[in-house]
Amino acid sequence: MKRREFIAGLGGAAAWPVVARTQQPAMPVVGFLSTLSSSNMAANVMNEFHQGLKQTGFVEGQNVKIEYRWAEGHYDRLQDLAADLVRRQVAVIAATGGEPSPQVAKAATQTIPIVFMANGDPVAAGLVASLNRPGGKLTGVTIFGMMAAGKRLELLLQLMPKPGTVAYLMNPNNPNRELDNVQAAASSLGQKILVLNADGGPEIDTAFTTIAQQGAAALLVASDPLFFDRRDQLIALAAHQAVPAIYYLRAFSQAGGLSSYGSSLTDMYRQVGIYTGRVLNGEQPADLPVIRSTKYELVINLKTAKALGLTVPPSLLARADEVIE
Repeated sequence: MKRREFIAGLGGAAAWPVVARTQQPAMPVVGFLSTLSSSNMAANVMNEFHQGLKQTGFVEGQNVKIEYRWAEGHYDRLQDLAADLVRRQVAVIAATGGEPSPQVAKAATQTIPIVFMANGDPVAAGLVASLNRPGGKLTGVTIFGMMAAGKRLELLLQLMPKPGTVAYLMNPNNPNRELDNVQAAASSLGQKILVLNADGGPEIDTAFTTIAQQGAAALLVASDPLFFDRRDQLIALAAHQAVPAIYYLRAFSQAGGLSSYGSSLTDMYRQVGIYTGRVLNGEQPADLPVIRSTKYELVINLKTAKALGLTVPPSLLARADEVIE
């Protein structure tokens, strides 16, 4: 071999690793769309989402990138946030925080797979054809939170020091039909309900003014991402007015709320992470049955009960999954 050809051959060989590196597939990108705000998401909850991804072989920053989009309780921002993720051509969208995140994500794309976390019935909401066979680009986890609303009302009645009207605080912009279940439960229990609407901080203040004016004996808070984001405000107002209240997630009781009954948030986010990873690995949402979360937790905060002058029935304490003292 001539010297010139030998040197040229070496030069070509030296370039091979560079060419190989440039031909490596790009790191997949997950779009994380949430109705909530990042500042109000507990670290352990997000850790579970990442743990779910890890179980399927994905670690953020190593072999997957995540684009986070937070609506901060403003549902009207979701459409633009979802459109931005679509423009970035993410590989999959994790639509979290409950309704209406999944609906907005579905409306934004016909091609990008979506893994959702819902409070209501995803079949009735038109997200999937059925729980066992979703049949499209969407699958995920649902807690059927509206079904638990009646149970929360029953538990609240046991915590009330005396009979009276129960205020039900809901977000009128939430598409789920939890109110129907609350009204049905109230009718069967012979309980009067005062329905109050709030879609932001000032409206929550107004609702508590109405609670005081109407002399409501207790408060049932709807399962809604807005109220999760505003839980500190709700808990402070309930304490100020000495109103016994029940919420839909453990985080409310841990923050000082009297009681909560609902699904495990950490378990749901882990499941969403697992399904997101499975989709990244090539599985189709149509073949992944919607997971119905059945792990419900009753949490009672005895410190708050004492501050309110309430005596929690021993039977209720015995049923609690966690008692905060």
